[in-house]
Amino acid sequence: MRNLWRFISNYNALFLFVIFFIISIILLVRNNDFQRSSTLNSSSQIVGNFYQRYNNISKYLNLEVVNDSLARENALLRSKLPSAYFNDSLVSKNIIDSINKVQYEYIEAEVINKSITSRNNYLTVNRGSKHGLKKGMGVIGPSGVVGIIWNVSENFSSIQSILHEDTRITSSIEGTPYFGPLVWDGENSQIVTLTDIPNQLNIRPKAKVVTSGLGVIFPKGIMVGTVLKSGIKGGGSFLDISVKLSTNFYALQHVYIIKNNFAAEQLQLEAQNKEL
Repeated sequence: MRNLWRFISNYNALFLFVIFFIISIILLVRNNDFQRSSTLNSSSQIVGNFYQRYNNISKYLNLEVVNDSLARENALLRSKLPSAYFNDSLVSKNIIDSINKVQYEYIEAEVINKSITSRNNYLTVNRGSKHGLKKGMGVIGPSGVVGIIWNVSENFSSIQSILHEDTRITSSIEGTPYFGPLVWDGENSQIVTLTDIPNQLNIRPKAKVVTSGLGVIFPKGIMVGTVLKSGIKGGGSFLDISVKLSTNFYALQHVYIIKNNFAAEQLQLEAQNKEL
């Protein structure tokens, strides 16, 4: 306590100056409209800048929550697209009985591990059998096709990427009836090859390549990429077409697993055909 009084007595002139300075500022602001307005504007700008910086930091810290929320919303919206419904219309004697059943549902998931530069690449997501995932389901990202579910545990699943030597996703040039499998040569992670396309087809660069809708994995019209170059003959009367993928695997954080509600029925029927 003695040291405190000694400190105050040594610097009493400074303290008196500060006190009188503050009092003079208050009197000046209170009794002069111009100074009062200027002070209020300056303080508002300072407080506003502070809240703006605080808000920016808060947004950055909450990016993960926002991304997860957007992924769930996108999955819900994809499930409501026209391509997600099965048209069960019956036309008989000019009577139309139309029932739209949901054929494709989309389950959002977060990518928690991935490989890109290997010859055979996989991704791991935080959804598994308890979320309804099964081996063989198609997987897409915000920009296009990603791959196919390869293995499933209770809480996690591994995805065989389109960047895998054994992955074959049947695709076509948008607006044409021709289709063929996509093949990756193990080199560029942005380039795949669309094969078995008849060479009489006039293909323009940057034409869209989409899923064909054949099989039970992917609905028709899901974006795959764009034509980079064409006209390279793969042998005989077919072309090999270089396709630039629309999915950037380096930036991929969220994916959507496609659940085909009619897959089991279709596969069972096709199995019976093989037996016959």
